[in-house]
Amino acid sequence: MSSELLQALQDPQCYDHPVESFSLYETHISWVLLTGEYVYKIKKPVDFGFLNFSTLDRRKRFCEEEIRLNKRLASALYVDVVPVTGTPESPRLGGDGEPFEYAIRMRQFDNTQMLDKLHEEGRLTEAHMDELADQLADFHESLPSTQGECGTPEAVRADAEQNFEQIRPLLEDQAQLDQLDRLSAWNDKTFKQLESHISHRHQEGYVRECHGDLHLANITLYNGRATVFDCIEFSDGLRWIDTCNDLAFLLMDLEFRDAPELANRVLNRYLQLSGDYDCLPLMDYYKAYRATVRAKIALFTRGNPDLSDEEKQALLDKYQAYINLAEQYAEQRQRYLLATTGLSGSGKSWVSQHLSQSLNLIWLRSDIERKRLFGLKPMDNSHAQPELNIYTPEASRETYQRLATLADSALQAGYPVILDSAALHQAERDQLVRVAASRDLPYLLLDCKAPESELRQRLKHRGKTEADPSEADETVMEKQQTAAEPLSAEESDYSLDVDTTVPGVETELAGLIRERVAAEPVPA
Repeated sequence: MSSELLQALQDPQCYDHPVESFSLYETHISWVLLTGEYVYKIKKPVDFGFLNFSTLDRRKRFCEEEIRLNKRLASALYVDVVPVTGTPESPRLGGDGEPFEYAIRMRQFDNTQMLDKLHEEGRLTEAHMDELADQLADFHESLPSTQGECGTPEAVRADAEQNFEQIRPLLEDQAQLDQLDRLSAWNDKTFKQLESHISHRHQEGYVRECHGDLHLANITLYNGRATVFDCIEFSDGLRWIDTCNDLAFLLMDLEFRDAPELANRVLNRYLQLSGDYDCLPLMDYYKAYRATVRAKIALFTRGNPDLSDEEKQALLDKYQAYINLAEQYAEQRQRYLLATTGLSGSGKSWVSQHLSQSLNLIWLRSDIERKRLFGLKPMDNSHAQPELNIYTPEASRETYQRLATLADSALQAGYPVILDSAALHQAERDQLVRVAASRDLPYLLLDCKAPESELRQRLKHRGKTEADPSEADETVMEKQQTAAEPLSAEESDYSLDVDTTVPGVETELAGLIRERVAAEPVPA
């Protein structure tokens, strides 16, 4: 029936809208028919165990689920579920009579605007990533949570172990089998270390009805906006997951595509918006899981008997690339702490962002964490609430204590950290560097400077753009000049002077940091 129906649907008379042309695409679970203005997706009557579209009622239900779920992030793309009436020889989309099939109707979009294509062509920008991180933070915050069976430690372990069980019979090369065994052993060991944390996050409501398949090939620019589509509708277990697991797929995909700086930018922006630094201990585990899933899919696809030897080799190479990436996540990073000091406008945040991306640091910002203590979002204006004063001495003490606590947690989770704050008093600087010293880890102070005329110009510009969490102006800077305590002789031994007016200073600084702290041997 399917071939007959698909042929018959390529007739403009079947539709209640003009049709420019027809293009038919097939996936392993769907037929997709492009008509110009709209796309129609019909689910195949298949049963793969984890996915069952074998009956008309099931296909209808999962079509409706696909619309419901994808309207959360892509309401501009997903329209409705359309009944297919008439007969396979003479069908009608949305006509009267008893439906014998159902189709998902979407607005057609330009495939050249898919984010994976943009990346391949060098057109994927930091602005695209910022917009995407903003959407994901808001999306995850808005989702309902569950304390049911999905996302429990038992479910997480079973999903991970299934990967290894399904991959092993598909490998013949002993070196590949040995590598898989190493990764499996790391997975078992790491899961035991993280089990209580996975359970804690499940109990705290971080297991939510997420997207589940979050990678660049499922994101497009539509009307100039990054739009995430093709959410997993067929499996509760693959969709009701820790928000960290959802984000990990996107980060892994960017790193697989050799875009680690974009991955770091997304991670830090997401963390700053959500405040979910508690996810960091799990991030490498979930990224390794996601890479292993993609490796498995490459092997499954390779089993298609219709593929040429060249295509099969390409898929084996893809498997190897993904499994190599998964094994990289098992390696320890060099941990260290950087802390900025300097007047408002001296370029601390600019330097911090550049270094975080080039050195893969967790970027903690005092301006954001100060606001979070008072229930404010990063871009909220605290002065809009006259009764609120977030700049009292007590608020400052609480802010630096929070920065120290977050830095310690991030270091413990295995990440190097940059603390972005003014830290104009020695007690504040000492509090921050003690975090690393207490763990016997390297640390550096970055003393950011610029001429006063430059400081004033930057602060005036900041005030006009309203695109920075900092609320400091020239008056604040003048007060800082009076109150600032210069670095002591001891502090000078572990500090670097950073003139942020020098072109390329951020690149030179990254090199110096690698020499001073980032190149030291990773502790066993």
